[in-house]
Amino acid sequence: MGIAERRLRQKEEIRTNILTTAWRLVKEEGWQSLSIRKIADAIEYSIPVIYGHFESKEEILLEFSKEGFRQLLKKIQLAKAKSRNPEEQLRAIADAYWNFAFKNQEYFQLMFGLGMPCCETEGSFSEKADLRNIVMEPITTIIKTSKNSGINPCLEYHTFSSILHGLVTIKMMNYSHVSEELNKKVLDNAVNCFIKNLY
Repeated sequence: MGIAERRLRQKEEIRTNILTTAWRLVKEEGWQSLSIRKIADAIEYSIPVIYGHFESKEEILLEFSKEGFRQLLKKIQLAKAKSRNPEEQLRAIADAYWNFAFKNQEYFQLMFGLGMPCCETEGSFSEKADLRNIVMEPITTIIKTSKNSGINPCLEYHTFSSILHGLVTIKMMNYSHVSEELNKKVLDNAVNCFIKNLY
């Protein structure tokens, strides 16, 4: 292995170590407490070493946000692929979104800015557009068979996303004290009503 290749590998190892340490701190203390100084102290690197790999804490947050969207995208793709029926696909997407949110709360909170300053991610990576396209497909398929020619697919996509995101947020931010089972029934009912409204 040449000197250049060795340096590149070492640089990648340091970068990975920074992200691994930052994630451990997030799991232990939450997003609010993450700082470049804390990462440097925990990893026993100097602050300039951290800045040599990431220009700011926000750049680290963006890396985690991208990873969160990649994981969510994969879960939704797998859920959607289980059926060719667009109604069942939308129900599966809703379930996958719900399950991802509560099994990966640290990612979800960062991705959507829950209880913290939102990481500016709009348009900064393709996973968000890919997610939108996957969700849009069954909505558009149902609308094509609808008797109502005035339905706007873009509006319906945002409505569906708002239903999912709103119900998850209500539960996650402890605005709702109802049981997990009842929360899930509310989600299922809302998605069924949304689907019915498309026809």
